[in-house]
Amino acid sequence: MAAAPKINVARLNGARRPPIANAGVSLVEMRHPSPFCSILFARPEDSTNDKTLLPPEFFSDLNCDQIVEAITAKRDEYNLKPLFYACLPRIDAIEYRHEVMRDLERPGLCERVCAFAEQMRAVRSHLIQTEKMPYKEQKEAWFLDGVEIYCEVIKVFAAELADCDLRSRGFMAFRDYLIGYSRAEHFQSMHARATELKVELAKIEYCVLVKGNGFTVRKYQREGDYSADVERTFHKFKQSAAKDYRVKFSISADMNHVEAKILEFVANLYPEVFRALAEFSARNRDFVDRTIAVFDREIQFYLAYLEYITPLRRAGLPFCYPAVSSADRQIRSRDGFDLALAHKLLKQGLPIVCNDFHLDGPERILVVSGPNQGGKTTFARAFGQLHYLAKLGCPVPGSEATLLFFDKLLTHFEREEKVENLRGKLEDDLLRIRDILDRTTPLSVVIMNEIFTSTTILDETFLSERVMERLIELGAPCVWVTFVEELASFGPQVVSMVSTVVPENPELRTFKIARRPADGLAYAMAIARRYGLTYDMIKRRPRP
Repeated sequence: MAAAPKINVARLNGARRPPIANAGVSLVEMRHPSPFCSILFARPEDSTNDKTLLPPEFFSDLNCDQIVEAITAKRDEYNLKPLFYACLPRIDAIEYRHEVMRDLERPGLCERVCAFAEQMRAVRSHLIQTEKMPYKEQKEAWFLDGVEIYCEVIKVFAAELADCDLRSRGFMAFRDYLIGYSRAEHFQSMHARATELKVELAKIEYCVLVKGNGFTVRKYQREGDYSADVERTFHKFKQSAAKDYRVKFSISADMNHVEAKILEFVANLYPEVFRALAEFSARNRDFVDRTIAVFDREIQFYLAYLEYITPLRRAGLPFCYPAVSSADRQIRSRDGFDLALAHKLLKQGLPIVCNDFHLDGPERILVVSGPNQGGKTTFARAFGQLHYLAKLGCPVPGSEATLLFFDKLLTHFEREEKVENLRGKLEDDLLRIRDILDRTTPLSVVIMNEIFTSTTILDETFLSERVMERLIELGAPCVWVTFVEELASFGPQVVSMVSTVVPENPELRTFKIARRPADGLAYAMAIARRYGLTYDMIKRRPRP
């Protein structure tokens, strides 16, 4: 009988990952004034129950739903969308995220965090497959392998963070936590016991004796290996290469009923080892630390956003960390743009136009007028997106930005009529705008996009002026897209901005929004020229 092989632990555990290399650096104790709470939230009270969150009302109006959909694509396992639905309640909470983002943008750290996340994903995948296994002994052996992988991941990541130049409160506190956790007695003893059990399993040797349709499993008794003698004896009869009739064993993690029965018999031959394995599995059932698991999910918020804006940065578009204030009445942005549209244009190889805006002193309302398809609505969306992204604690489009720490972001964009509410378009507009004005405070951001377009120009002007009077009274910053140019000169609180055209050919749009008095002359001339209605064209027509 040929010598039996040692028990194939890889067969029980599935294909093994190569061991994670030791980082080779000493762990350094780092002092921090507060214990680690979250990499996303500076204080526990800053967070919300994100499992119950729904998209804000303004999301579809500002195309923020498209932005979040693209950011979270391929990361469904983390359920990141709710994290992008909740704006932060404090300015310091925004600065906390800015610090973490800046750390991740420094060379080295982001790559290490991504590697950690990938290894934690491997741990989760390993445990998911473990739960699907029907055979007790194999399931426990796979579980042991998952613990070993997890412990290696934690030790290496703790060593790497200890060697990083961290400056954010979030990462420094997490480093302290991770180092403390990796040195804790529970973690050390779990890792040591897992290593011991792996060694004990690797020492198991056994024989399988097959006779007819049955087999016997017993301990290996140092029988000789006769395969070499057989090969020597029959070598002289070998004339040419023969067909290989050897059985190729499956490397799948799944076991058939025969393999499972062999494993059961092996467990009976070595009851102490497998009893210890069962006790270890039961005692460490929830071995993944909850705080580390939460970090593993929350850090994806930063990684996903940075990955989303990287192609735009490579294309030369600027991003900045905005100053956010509820006291300073100044609002400004330089080189801002619509993030959702920019991604679409980049894929199509089309140019992306940046715009500036500012509100100083008593100025509170930007009235944007100009020709159709000139970028007015895009400008309004960009204004809202900048404020939304700023309150998430993310870098925003533009080379510089000072934005309002708003309490509510309120939008009015045209919507299809709903037959079931039995209201006309004008009535629906009036009710929606009344709701917006009732909720508006001096710290709200309001965006109006072509309201009251279903009525006459006189009624539209009259109603718009009444709404503008109320917004000025409330003191809320607002972007108002309109064709009613009279609104652009309503008072010192109103700033006129105009979507511009190419001077030599007014039919061509530049998509630049300029701060200047409204005048529809250039666009009116373009329309007149298109339809042959300029003064010179009319004069040249033959008289009847």
